[in-house]
Amino acid sequence: MSGRSEQSLADEESRAAASSIAEELARRRMTRQQLAALAKISLSTLEKALSGRRPFTLATLVRIEEALAVNLRQRNSVPLNDTPFGLAPDGLGSYSRPAVAWMEGDYVTLRPSFSEPEAIYAYLTQIRWDQVASNLVFTESERIDAEYTQGGVVSAPHQSGHIYLVTNKHGQYRLIIVARPTIRGELHGILTTLQVGRGAQLTPVATPIVLTPLKAMPSAEFGRIKPGQPCYAPYRGLLRRTVEEPFALFLKAV
Repeated sequence: MSGRSEQSLADEESRAAASSIAEELARRRMTRQQLAALAKISLSTLEKALSGRRPFTLATLVRIEEALAVNLRQRNSVPLNDTPFGLAPDGLGSYSRPAVAWMEGDYVTLRPSFSEPEAIYAYLTQIRWDQVASNLVFTESERIDAEYTQGGVVSAPHQSGHIYLVTNKHGQYRLIIVARPTIRGELHGILTTLQVGRGAQLTPVATPIVLTPLKAMPSAEFGRIKPGQPCYAPYRGLLRRTVEEPFALFLKAV
């Protein structure tokens, strides 16, 4: 690690970062311990920096930014790309903020459970505009497996008519492709990711997924939802719609 990354931030910059991190934790209902695990830093290091007992180093802040998929530095500066202010980069669809403002908000996210047949895995996804990067970003919370919490950028190219939620961690990708929203604001589509197996084994997997506005589900439950729980039937109905309409196709092997 370079000497620059080990340097401590100036007190003012460190305090501003601490304030931004506290705001992000509150917004996502994430604990400090969850953030430390996600960013792969010690809880002690995080707590000392947030309390002002020790300034953030650049390396620590970069890890936290990657974990939260948000830029915590230079919030009042121009975007970190050459795209005109308020316009997403070409690689994400060149959308303007007004054109995608409808997408900002909290979504109950549903997919089949990888570990328990018939169960449904439910968590929260937040989509918002990143003023510094000048594009939409997404973050997850309310996951029972917090160490696998994801975040990334949102691509919305006009040509395909679909929306892409892309996670890229050190070259390892996870991709969600959803159709434009239904009249109730639901985003139905497909998730491609790696399923954790025994030991260090990872297996590619694809599954239906749906994001539905949290405001439309005030009694939403999170975690592993099993048959018999109050939310199971409506959750199952949403996932079945993804396949039956269909919003995504799952081809059988020849």
